[in-house]
Amino acid sequence: MNINFSFNAENLIKAQNIIAKYPVEGKRSAILPLLDLAQRQMNGWLPVTCIEYVANFLDMPFIRAYEVATFYTMFNLKPVGKYHIQVCSTTPCWLRGSDQIMKACQERLGITCGSITDDQQFSLVETECLGACVNAPIVQINDDYFENLTEEKMAEIINRMAGIDV
Repeated sequence: MNINFSFNAENLIKAQNIIAKYPVEGKRSAILPLLDLAQRQMNGWLPVTCIEYVANFLDMPFIRAYEVATFYTMFNLKPVGKYHIQVCSTTPCWLRGSDQIMKACQERLGITCGSITDDQQFSLVETECLGACVNAPIVQINDDYFENLTEEKMAEIINRMAGIDV
């Protein structure tokens, strides 16, 4: 898939403002926020051409930017749904029922973990710790977190996002 990418006018200004927060010799430190900005412009995912663009934008080798993008799970290297559901499966969440939450998502959406619905509305992945162990199980959907979940609550959340009255 060959995708041309450059920051749109609004994001170009944002990118320049981000870089301005760093010393000139340290502008490469802006890699995380600029990759995030690029991913948001691409509706939740980061094609290789975006990583290349950001690397060039920061005058850094592509491989360094690629290492960052592939290390952090917050960067999606393939398309995701409008609602990207990440189910935490680390020990506290697992002990409090994350397997049942994943099962509820799969049954409600009709997809398996790592998949996207045919209408591109939902994608579902398993993720490592989301940092709210005390309120396990937890799910992140885009930038929002949902804690103390049950199968019923998870189905309600999905229904609400799908526009189905609960």
